[in-house]
Amino acid sequence: MRCWGMAPVVLLARGIARLPQSLLLGLAGLLSVLFWPLLTRRRRIAAINLALCFPEMSVAERRRLLYANQRATVMGALELLRAWYAPSRALAGLARVEGLQFLQEALAAGHGVMLFTGHFTSTELAVRLLSEALGRPLGVVVRPNNSACLEQALERARSSVFRPVLEKKDVRGLLRALQGGEVLVYSADQNFTYQNAFVPFFNVEAATLVSTPELVRRGNARILPFWLHREADGSYCLRIQSAWPGWIEGSAEQSAAIYMGELERVVRQHPEQYLWVHKRFKTRPPGGPAIY
Repeated sequence: MRCWGMAPVVLLARGIARLPQSLLLGLAGLLSVLFWPLLTRRRRIAAINLALCFPEMSVAERRRLLYANQRATVMGALELLRAWYAPSRALAGLARVEGLQFLQEALAAGHGVMLFTGHFTSTELAVRLLSEALGRPLGVVVRPNNSACLEQALERARSSVFRPVLEKKDVRGLLRALQGGEVLVYSADQNFTYQNAFVPFFNVEAATLVSTPELVRRGNARILPFWLHREADGSYCLRIQSAWPGWIEGSAEQSAAIYMGELERVVRQHPEQYLWVHKRFKTRPPGGPAIY
């Protein structure tokens, strides 16, 4: 398929990816103001999520958090371009990595590794930054875009810096990668309508994938939590932790609850940098009222 219209878009993206971090942050602030009237639907979803998850906040506090989240979400779009198109020299000094030894030890023991994280606004850039620190490309698990031309451009961009790039439902590919000693970054914190259990996330029952521990076992892999946030000065803090006690041994529902509890703890530290524009609570328990 020939998608001629994507060429100038990719050229612009490559230019943005090379901007100094201070300019990228400034551009995100400007675009978040310009796009405020255009993102009504996504802003409404985020506002509902914030009201559900932070009932202790005043209306004014939640509105400030909503604006900060929109700015972080716009910055996240620019960070995607940085992740895909920036040369390595443009990323030097941007990140501080904690706990890298946990990943290195697992790889040295001959295991594939699933780095378990969440949908933060900077996740793909964090994966690229961790790849640079480790000295080898990491794999990502993504959902294909509905636009064939856009998906073609996204696949080409991701494949240039991440390996392997797997679709969310490609279980065989995921298992092959883990059994082959690859490192995959995986998020299971979006709304799932299959293989799910309802577990608390900010005291709201959330449909959460329960098959991940079985995938790790079948892949003879190791699970390591992987967290990230952007600091006020524009640098990034990446943290790899040891495996959660009881996560691999517990029931599927217990493992999902551990994951959601740990994710909530991390999100509370920098709530503006989580992807609140997703309909996290769309699937409800039987008889539960619709939220959105």
